[in-house]
Amino acid sequence: MSLKWISVLLLLQLSCYFSSGSCGKVLVWPTEYSHWINIKTILDELVQRGHEVTVLTSSASILVNPNESSAIKYEIFPASILKDDFKDLIRKMLDMWICNSPRDTFWTHFSQMQEILWKFSDCIQKFCEGAVLNRKLMTKLQESRFDVILADAIGPCGELLAELLKIPLVYSLRFSPGYAFEKQSGGLSFPPSYVPIILSELSDQMTFMERVKNMIYVLYFDFWFQTFNEKSWDQFYSEVLGRPTTLSELRGKAQIWLIRTYWDFEYPRPLLPNFEFVGGLHCKPANPLPKAMEEFVQSSGENGIVVFTLGSMITNMPEEKANVIASALAQIPQKVLWRFAGKKPDKLGPNTRLYEWIPQNDLLGHPKTKAFITHGGTNGIYEAIHHGIPMVGIPLFADQPDNLAHMKAKGVAVSLDFHTLSSTDLLNALRMVINNSSYKENAMRLSRIHHDQPIKPLDRAVFWIEFVMRHKGAKHLRPASHDLTWFQYHSLDVIGFLLACVAAAVFVTTQCCLFCYRKFAKTGKKEKKE
Repeated sequence: MSLKWISVLLLLQLSCYFSSGSCGKVLVWPTEYSHWINIKTILDELVQRGHEVTVLTSSASILVNPNESSAIKYEIFPASILKDDFKDLIRKMLDMWICNSPRDTFWTHFSQMQEILWKFSDCIQKFCEGAVLNRKLMTKLQESRFDVILADAIGPCGELLAELLKIPLVYSLRFSPGYAFEKQSGGLSFPPSYVPIILSELSDQMTFMERVKNMIYVLYFDFWFQTFNEKSWDQFYSEVLGRPTTLSELRGKAQIWLIRTYWDFEYPRPLLPNFEFVGGLHCKPANPLPKAMEEFVQSSGENGIVVFTLGSMITNMPEEKANVIASALAQIPQKVLWRFAGKKPDKLGPNTRLYEWIPQNDLLGHPKTKAFITHGGTNGIYEAIHHGIPMVGIPLFADQPDNLAHMKAKGVAVSLDFHTLSSTDLLNALRMVINNSSYKENAMRLSRIHHDQPIKPLDRAVFWIEFVMRHKGAKHLRPASHDLTWFQYHSLDVIGFLLACVAAAVFVTTQCCLFCYRKFAKTGKKEKKE
């Protein structure tokens, strides 16, 4: 660590001790790409407030960079997988997922999705083994006496580390397929009559047939689909702890769940007190653009600009599809800034400029921005909401189709199918969101909702982490349902008991009536004989 950052860290520690709060030690089990970007935002704020942050990461990590100048500490452990092999695995998974067309049957689509997620699961389990089976590392972590562990629920192992180190756990999570983690481990309720299951691409205003579809999704995700190979994880966790346990059981011990959405994005649904919405925590005001980029933006005049990016994980696309998109962009009066790293499309218009990287947030916050063409990643959508920009969505994988379905239902986006996309489709969608004022009005409405919060999302996330550190957990916020079996939770034992009581009462009453009837019948016969 440089002398500059050592000085900054010491200054922060001193300011912490002289303030009303107290410094804590935070251990972090991160995941990659946008998940890391979100957690990194929280970590930077924790460091600014004087807390000591240690990120536990493998030598194969793609985005977590221990060499960057930062007050964050990095504990690197050797992985059995090389970084290039891990990158290649992620790339193959993405290619398989993107090629997994929504036109496939329901069963094929989600079967392939489960196969992809299980490949990721096996890889993360190897990383987990490399950490918890490293005696030297675990001894060092135990001696460090951390106050809390922050982990992304989509990358298992944080809950095992929390159990081994006997420290409270805080989760960061966007979603789990079918809300499995939130339901099974978090105890949340998702009534299928009005809460659309994640990945169903439904809204909360469902017709009868849509509610039938939603119920099918619920049953499928509850009883068939598994995000991870839970049998393998359960066995591994049991061996490490020396007692029978499950991934779901340890996950259920999380004190706080920081959900990376908010009511500007979500549909209303029941919540528990240990679930907090922190969507858009990474959003910030726009900074000035680089000089050359600003000149290009200003050259757009009154027509303004369109920002186009498919995210950090997609850097290239088929040449044919690139030309389809370029042809549509060439026909609009706006100037277009397109993040694109492949071969320059032959049909690229003079109004479109290609960049290997763009300052997305700064462009979305520019007053000349008219529309945002996006793949539908949660981070990008929240930056668009933050700045009130309507969207044209081209979803590719994971939660992106569902994210854009939310935005479409709220009147701020038009969603297109990447596999069947034509120049006419894209051109019409752009003209719709730019020329139809309702899209901009709805985007500004969501932006006002997003900004109108008593506490900023980042401050809320940091508050609850500090809360857990101050109080050694937050067990008073966890529902008693965690201590109930599934049949107790659904009151099946109580219902069975009451039914048994009713049945017993009916049986006794019936027998009494029959006894009285027989007795009176015999008495009547005797009187007739006499």
